[in-house]
Amino acid sequence: MNSRQLILPRLVLSRRIRKTPFEERVFEQGARAFTTYNHMPLASCYRSVEEDYAHLCRHVQIWDVSCQRQVEIVGPAALNLMELATPRDMSGCRVGQCMYTPLVDEYGGIVNDPVILRLAEDRFWVSIADSGALLWLKGIACGRGLDVDVFEPDVSPLAIQGPDSDDLMADLLGEQVREIRFFRFARMQLVGTSFNIARSGWSGQGGFEIYLEDSAKGLDLWDAIWDAGRKYRIRAGCPNLIDRIERGLFSYGSDMTLENNPYECGLDRFFEAGKLAECISDGALESIRREGVHKKLVYLSIDGNPLASPRDVWAVRDSADRPVGYVTSLAYSARYGSNLAFATVETASAGHGNRLMVETGEDTRRPATVKDRFWA
Repeated sequence: MNSRQLILPRLVLSRRIRKTPFEERVFEQGARAFTTYNHMPLASCYRSVEEDYAHLCRHVQIWDVSCQRQVEIVGPAALNLMELATPRDMSGCRVGQCMYTPLVDEYGGIVNDPVILRLAEDRFWVSIADSGALLWLKGIACGRGLDVDVFEPDVSPLAIQGPDSDDLMADLLGEQVREIRFFRFARMQLVGTSFNIARSGWSGQGGFEIYLEDSAKGLDLWDAIWDAGRKYRIRAGCPNLIDRIERGLFSYGSDMTLENNPYECGLDRFFEAGKLAECISDGALESIRREGVHKKLVYLSIDGNPLASPRDVWAVRDSADRPVGYVTSLAYSARYGSNLAFATVETASAGHGNRLMVETGEDTRRPATVKDRFWA
């Protein structure tokens, strides 16, 4: 073997990486690659990213997304804490509703971009991306002396995604499951345990997320769904890179971090300036609105043959050969016949139709075009 040949490391599942209620079935179904997310394993591929994608678009998949941990906020000041943490007006979030909501710090940095579920007037679940948002929220509550409990409950999401999701879940839970609207949830029961089920999920193919509240029921729940899903050609799956980029789903930690503000990433469409309730990011966001942003997260279509997803930073250059940004995520889309990417670039280069160059890991440059979106 060539001494310079790359040997990929394997993920060691020590006790420090927390076990999920479904992972035994994930291993049995042959997950080929994993990452860690909120100190838990998350499968990233089963057969191949391309084959997993093709199946997801046609049938139905079951995803172990236990790593999408919940932060429970409960008590008289629960709404107060939520308002402080996000520039989005949370008073309009009704019980039974989900809201996609950026959490923003006092400097305007994005702490997380969770989906928030309102379980009661004084109780929320914050369904977080990979980050330390739990400690950040506890810090605000403690520092402000709020009458509220902030903790991680025993809640492990299981996603059912794909065009056959409605039929499968109706078989299991009854026709009423079809009546759940997008970003709404309802209380239902299966395998002797009750749970909240939301019409949501991190794919562009539609489906549900089940918020299991009893880890001991994990394998029973998986098996019940698997058995009912056989006639729909169910497979185990996971969040798919091709699907999420085609549908414009940004990933916190990859496409945006604490170094970015909501205006750079287009998340300002989820809130309006000057909400009535106090928010710790108000002053910083007002300054950013007044001064404008110097960079933006954009969609890029990169010319040429399929490229592998980059591990390193790929520079983006303008027509004058100036470095103006970098690629954050990339996948080849057979549907669109192009390499699709997200990139952070200077505002002057972010206009729709602008032509740029991307320095790839092949020591070559590829022409690229800024798009307003990928999906039709």
